[in-house]
Amino acid sequence: MSDLAPVKNYVDALVHPTARDDALTAARHRAFIAPRLAGGLVALAGFPVYLGLHGVPSALDAGVFAWLVTQLLIAYFLSCTGRYSAASLLSIVSLSGLAAAAIWQARSLDSMAAVWLIVIPFEAALSGSRRLIVLAAMLAFVGAVALAACEAFHLPRPFSDAAGPGDASKALAVGAALAHAAALGLAAQALVRVGRRLLTAEEERFRLFACNTSEVVTRHGPNGVVRFASPAAESVLGMRAEALTGHGLFDRVHVADRPAYLKALADAAADGTAGAVEFRMRRDDDDDGRGRFVWIEMRCRPFDRARGEPDAAHAKAHDVVAVLRDISERKRLEEALARARADSERARVAKSHFLATMSHELRTPLNAIIGFSDMLINRDREIEPARRIEYARLINESGRHLLSVVNDMLDMSKLETGNFEISPDSFAPADAITACCNLFMLKAQRAGIALEVRVPELPEIVADRRAFTQILINLIANAVKFTPAGGRVTVSAACEGARLAMSIEDNGVGIAEDDLPRLGEAFFQARASYDRRYDGTGLGLSIVKGLLSLHGGDMRIESRLGEGTRVVVRLPIDCRGAGAAEPAVAWTAPRAATAGQSALPRVRQRA
Repeated sequence: MSDLAPVKNYVDALVHPTARDDALTAARHRAFIAPRLAGGLVALAGFPVYLGLHGVPSALDAGVFAWLVTQLLIAYFLSCTGRYSAASLLSIVSLSGLAAAAIWQARSLDSMAAVWLIVIPFEAALSGSRRLIVLAAMLAFVGAVALAACEAFHLPRPFSDAAGPGDASKALAVGAALAHAAALGLAAQALVRVGRRLLTAEEERFRLFACNTSEVVTRHGPNGVVRFASPAAESVLGMRAEALTGHGLFDRVHVADRPAYLKALADAAADGTAGAVEFRMRRDDDDDGRGRFVWIEMRCRPFDRARGEPDAAHAKAHDVVAVLRDISERKRLEEALARARADSERARVAKSHFLATMSHELRTPLNAIIGFSDMLINRDREIEPARRIEYARLINESGRHLLSVVNDMLDMSKLETGNFEISPDSFAPADAITACCNLFMLKAQRAGIALEVRVPELPEIVADRRAFTQILINLIANAVKFTPAGGRVTVSAACEGARLAMSIEDNGVGIAEDDLPRLGEAFFQARASYDRRYDGTGLGLSIVKGLLSLHGGDMRIESRLGEGTRVVVRLPIDCRGAGAAEPAVAWTAPRAATAGQSALPRVRQRA
């Protein structure tokens, strides 16, 4: 073998540079060049010997020698251009012409020269091109049919003055055919050996990579069946690799995600395009044995599509290699980011709405203060004492309203920044509730609203009296504000174990069901047809919610649009043992009232 090393190196040097990067393509070029190079050189070296032994060659003998030299030229053409398909086509055409001439000269299809027709498709098979194989078979068939027709019609030989082939010519033709067929067989065997070596090396590289990566590597057949799964499946997917083989992986994919999973594998197998898909997959490592679904990202690509195939566009479906990794944490972050983005957008809209409302709330009392004060200081116009008192009263009310708006804003700012401090003190809640109701009694009477107070004997509680009063004032003010003339507002209280429950109920305009979940958010006002009929900043319930959190209390809101609202707040009897926390805020839209029944249930009271 060492003696043939220079020959092998020379053949390797003849391979075109464009084919050297791919081992299989380079082996195919070597298998094409080597037998033609050897045959051409033998023909050139043996032709003088033939002339010396037999003299002038016959037409067929000359054709055989010319064909061998032509093969040498075709090998040189492939070495210079790298156009394997074109070189194979030239070789097939030249071989077909030689076979046709040999059989025609023999005047019979059953002559020994007919073996060349069999060699033609075999020659094309070495190219690996389906089109060239079909073309070679067609040429052989057409040549055989044409020669049969010539024999049937007794057409003359191509060389009329030539005699039939002698024994030497027959031996030369048969020997050349057998030698060429043997060379093609050796070339095919070399290609098979190279292919096996490349496949083995590829398999080893694949398994080495798959067994030493932290991600799960799987190999799928064209139909999606798992043929191999790496050991990382146990740490990433919580199951042994053997459990994924066959249809094990498919059976664990969420039913809704299976079409996308199969489509990604089918595209990679059929079209040779790399792709990625995300799907949910069941893990079986939970303690309860029911399993849970995790998000998996799978990137897949064809595994063994041969590079440089002459007709790769028509290649059959191939195996697919896929890489799987757990992306559940990324999905959770994406969902959290989406929620944060949605919350930010809602806050932006709410603040814009709040600023529009605040401009109205601030502008209205300021206009009243400036307008009536201008009239009071205008000395050119006499104002009756009664009207002067009325103007002063309006200025005072507008100033108080403006102060209330500013106080609400400051309280809300303190609550949001955590700077609002409470001073727990012992006091009688019944007196505080009655005092808050008395503040709105006159306003309710002027508006034609019945303000009813139902407060039994209650034990003293320990809480911040100012915050307690502010909670009640905000809730009662909302109830009076959104109750039309002829309506009723009921304030009641009762003890429920270690908590004090206070209920503020009205039969006013109510709140739309879509707005209930957002009640208590800063800068939010319920959207309805009554939006601009009533003044307010929309901070009342936000302040109530913040003050309840400082006392460890909770709030429940029940409302139906057009039927009324009921707000129940619960505070601990002693808030000193309750830490500041987010208060539980619940809301419901009660069922419509039947005849003789109230749409809103009553608070359970204790004497």
